[in-house]
Amino acid sequence: MSLSKVGGILSAGLNGINYPVTAVEYLCVAGGGGGSDYGGGGAGGLLTATGFAVTIGASITVTVGAGGAGAGTGSNGVDSSIVGGTTITAIGGGRGGQGGSSGASGGSGGGAGYGSASGGSGTSGQGFAGGVNNGNYFGGGGGGAGSIGPVGVSAVLAGNGGTGLVSSITGSPIQYAGGGGGGSYQGTVVALGVAGGGNGGLTTSGGVTTFLTTGFANTGGGGGSPGFTGNSGSAGGSGIVVIRYPSYLAPATSTTGSPETYIAGNYRVYKFVASGTITF
Repeated sequence: MSLSKVGGILSAGLNGINYPVTAVEYLCVAGGGGGSDYGGGGAGGLLTATGFAVTIGASITVTVGAGGAGAGTGSNGVDSSIVGGTTITAIGGGRGGQGGSSGASGGSGGGAGYGSASGGSGTSGQGFAGGVNNGNYFGGGGGGAGSIGPVGVSAVLAGNGGTGLVSSITGSPIQYAGGGGGGSYQGTVVALGVAGGGNGGLTTSGGVTTFLTTGFANTGGGGGSPGFTGNSGSAGGSGIVVIRYPSYLAPATSTTGSPETYIAGNYRVYKFVASGTITF
């Protein structure tokens, strides 16, 4: 059988043979950390690469991590993973710092609480540390996959979320794994979440919070913080796992978890927003 090039890649000839898949490209993003009462949640860890080996007939297990809950003391995001012949694990984002405490470590670290608390550390190759705080009633921004969370500099402006990263693995450029914004007590400027991270809130002396938003679903963005002791931060965004490979190769023989499956350009794409399996 002969092969011809179509759009720069080989496609099967007239008899329609699809060659077996031996390796795939992946994006694996963990759930973002929840915001606490002052510190923004850190983004979920982000891992992406080509060359993940496939064994024909053996299932690859995909786990998509949930975002961490927002609360006075939020919780870390949940890990996402791809398990086949090897294991790829993206670490859940760290929760924001509560009160005067430091942010938690994670894929990216949570932002600091008020006072002189530190941001949580990130995981090498997956994300960055959360922002510190150099003053009183405002929090540091959660770290992102692209940068450290900015410092909370004054009551006027808490720390914005750390930047995320752009991936086009789904066929469109999308930003993932941005940190959540820190909260500010009696502030005047909203600390912005980016790349799926939630905005921080502004809280009045009466404890009323405005502008606070959650991390976006399936981005791994960190949750925002309200900036008031005891008020709840917002939840982090859930993670995502995407697998793709050249479309001239054979489709999967089975999947579970209902991944969205389609052809984008020269690639066959499997987008998991819930845990499942894929077998070639």
